[in-house]
Amino acid sequence: MDEIDKLKNKNGEIEKGNLKKIIPYDEPFLMIDKVTYLDKKNIVAIKDIKKNEFWVKGHFAGFPIMPGALIIEGLGQAATLLVRYNIPKHKEKDILAYKIRKVKFMYPVFPGNQVRFEVKLSKIREKGALIKGKAFVDEKLCSEAKMILAIVNKERFRGKFKKN
Repeated sequence: MDEIDKLKNKNGEIEKGNLKKIIPYDEPFLMIDKVTYLDKKNIVAIKDIKKNEFWVKGHFAGFPIMPGALIIEGLGQAATLLVRYNIPKHKEKDILAYKIRKVKFMYPVFPGNQVRFEVKLSKIREKGALIKGKAFVDEKLCSEAKMILAIVNKERFRGKFKKN
């Protein structure tokens, strides 16, 4: 059994506390509340958009709409987890956005909505992965994107950019 599989609850879900053990994100920038499905090719993750999210007061003032960049970030975080599930010694790697293409925003996301991120792994190699992701509220498609994620050695990458 894979180490990530051990973090699933009895329903096969990964809850927020265990997500933080897999991907290097924390509040207020963790864009996933739980994973409801995960296999080697697909992930489904959920984010409940609360009325006190850090962006609510300023985007748009008086009419809060979730920034598109944060929707893409949620897709990227789900994709990161999916890629980690597919690579050995994933804790020795950083997964980074390399290219984001064909992004579309079709429907706004508001506080009180629940966003469902569905991500498919199209191709994976030693140094990168091709991902297709969609974000939904209920059954409405809100956004979609294709991404290339870089898979890099964590120690070398962080050492290269670490400031003394």
